[in-house]
Amino acid sequence: MDNDSFGEGAGQARPPRDTGAPDLKKSAPALARTVQLVAGDFLLTVNPVDGSEIEPCPPGEQPTRPARRSASERAERQRAAQPPVPPGPPAPRLPLLERGEERERLVRLLGHGRSVRLTGPAGSGRSALLDIVAEDCANLAPDGVVRLNGHHRTPTELLHELFAVVHSAPLHRPDRAALLAHVRDIGAIVVLDDLEFGGAALGELLDAAPECAFLVAATPDVAAPAADSHLEEVFLSGLGRSASLELLQRTVERPLTEDESNWAGDLWFESEGLPLRFVQAGALLRQCDSLRADPETIDDYTPFDGVQEIDVPLPTLGEGAAPAALLASRLSESARETLRFAVALGGEVPHQAHLPALVGDTHADAALGELMSCGLLSPVGSRYRLAAGVMAQLTEKGYADDAAAHAHTAAQHYTWWAGHPSVTPERAVAEAGAVLVALSMLLPGLGAPPGRSSGGEAGHPSAAVLLARSAAPAFAAGLHWAAWERALRVGSEAARLAGEVAEEAYFHHELGVLALCTGNVERARAELEASIGMRGALADKRGTVAGRRALALVEDRSGGPVAGGRTPAGEEVPAARHEESASPPGGVPSPVLPLGRSIGPGPGAVGQPREAEEPATLLARQTPHAGGGNSGRRNIFGGARRNLVAAGAGALLAAVLGTVVTLGATSDHQDPPGSKVRNGQSANEDDGSDGLDADVPADGSTNSPGGAPAEDPKNPDPVTPGASSSTGGASTPGGKPSSSSSTPSRPTTSGRPTTPTKPPTTKPTPTKPPTTPPTTPPTTTPPPSSPPPSTSPPPAGGSEGTASAPMTTSAAPSDSSSAPVI
Repeated sequence: MDNDSFGEGAGQARPPRDTGAPDLKKSAPALARTVQLVAGDFLLTVNPVDGSEIEPCPPGEQPTRPARRSASERAERQRAAQPPVPPGPPAPRLPLLERGEERERLVRLLGHGRSVRLTGPAGSGRSALLDIVAEDCANLAPDGVVRLNGHHRTPTELLHELFAVVHSAPLHRPDRAALLAHVRDIGAIVVLDDLEFGGAALGELLDAAPECAFLVAATPDVAAPAADSHLEEVFLSGLGRSASLELLQRTVERPLTEDESNWAGDLWFESEGLPLRFVQAGALLRQCDSLRADPETIDDYTPFDGVQEIDVPLPTLGEGAAPAALLASRLSESARETLRFAVALGGEVPHQAHLPALVGDTHADAALGELMSCGLLSPVGSRYRLAAGVMAQLTEKGYADDAAAHAHTAAQHYTWWAGHPSVTPERAVAEAGAVLVALSMLLPGLGAPPGRSSGGEAGHPSAAVLLARSAAPAFAAGLHWAAWERALRVGSEAARLAGEVAEEAYFHHELGVLALCTGNVERARAELEASIGMRGALADKRGTVAGRRALALVEDRSGGPVAGGRTPAGEEVPAARHEESASPPGGVPSPVLPLGRSIGPGPGAVGQPREAEEPATLLARQTPHAGGGNSGRRNIFGGARRNLVAAGAGALLAAVLGTVVTLGATSDHQDPPGSKVRNGQSANEDDGSDGLDADVPADGSTNSPGGAPAEDPKNPDPVTPGASSSTGGASTPGGKPSSSSSTPSRPTTSGRPTTPTKPPTTKPTPTKPPTTPPTTPPTTTPPPSSPPPSTSPPPAGGSEGTASAPMTTSAAPSDSSSAPVI
């Protein structure tokens, strides 16, 4: 089989390496990826569509105390956290030269439980020394050696990573108190590389794990530790001349010529003996050897055309001190394109599985091996970054000219990749550095490589919104909440610039949930209220309800009232919301009571101070009082108590009104004779009297045959109920006729004295309205205990001052012998 035709023509094509994502043409559409995790005492459901939902963790969902990992489990986790091995032949492991004294001192201090800070310039071999010391201290502590990386990490994030390495707690992020309790019991040697903070922050990290011995490595520009940190200091300098030449010779894997030794001596003086410079110088010498062996490759790997000489000169001293551009010029096109993406992403090198899609070459993943062999990359945690000084050298040679276009291409790729259901949160977290830089580069002014500004570029806010929506849920599910917050904030700004209100509301909601999980109640309130307002304007019912649920938890934590009013009809109300009884649209009418009667406080109102604020006869919406202490608890149960008080007040009012009506119908009034006419009495005009007679009830009874109350012998002159000042009747407050009244005529609505007679045997004949008005205006009678019946209008042709037409009472007896009173 012809190897030259491998992958071309009719031969079997080489299968592409794993690109980090499956073929979407063959995969069926999958549902949105949702993940449930426990954050403190909250149950958080990460929903990439409508926004994350948060609720108090039910008792059955609370995780048990996390178990410690075994030594084999910790070792397996540490191997998984290492950066991937580049494809191609393995590079030889270089020896650690002139570092024996520092190595022994570090091991001795860590063995005594002392924490040490190793300070050295970039490229001085700090990471290589940490690797050797970590192997020497593997069996010194009960929990072994924990390797962490402090690049773009805060003390809180490092504590969470330390907890995750030692304890097995999947989908569980403890709160601050629980985290400190777990970390306090960890006894390990913590090797922390690329530390970026010092001072009080470093002291906080050391105090949180008193049983751990820390070995931290930092550059001289990082802030010094506090004076009371009790941290030992070890300084790392460059190599000597002889050690530098030995390192160069081991890199080239052959003895050096005299010219090469002289050139290396000058380079040692120029670079102050930094090991990284001699690793890169060895790569230059290997490239020269390759060019001498195959002169035809000069046209392919050098920027000079037409060079036919076999003898390739040594690089100049300037090229040796800054060799990145010359090294890159002699690499493959895929490797150079990878460097352009790395420069556009702020030094972050995409994972080798993404390189074929980004570069456009199926075998572009092999470029990572080329870059590593030249010393242009250095491992940082689980990924690779450009080595110290390489980015500035490449930017000077024009590798950042198309940085915006490369960042946009990377953002589009990561948008598709991070949102695919097959990508696990752990893989997304491992690529968080490149994703966040690509996200920032899409907005003007937020991110730009050193030496250039993106402030004048228009940016791609819509592309940034899509990338943030895809990556943020994956970061949240992967428990990398610093990356989650960064993606949400950049996404919110991008949505504002793009005018996408719905997406901006989503980011505000997620920021509110994140703030609630981290204990920042005021920030959570502000973000959630902004989200609810935007989603309310968009009529997003599900999003509004989710926001109000989260806001109810915020108010429950802060002890204050729930802002924003009630949910619309038909929506589910959170269990912790403050419920109130709203008054009817027309208000609550006051009950009409007889004069001299009033409603006292209810049975449960005695001794309760809230009754003064909430009268039993009025159910009105009241603004809850803000305060601390028990106000939050009273707000939660205030709605149920108010409903009970309202129901009791209504029942009490009905009972009182029923008692008033019953007493008015059955009790004997001590009024003067001739003041009232009872219901159910019939009038009779058969006798020769001047008026109508009333039925007389039977002896010993309290009611008349029609069911009306019996007439008081001392008061034979009752008054017809329902009289008012508009009827023209005249009476005094005691029920007696006024002394200024003339001879009474036929009965009017105000009532007229009648003489009791026996009950009639025939049906009475209706009488005509009176034609003679009273000579003196009547006085006003007290209002009745119930609303008066309606009266008919006065007859036509009546003179001024004539009384209105007689009215008929509505209480008619069932006996046919009784008739309505006229």
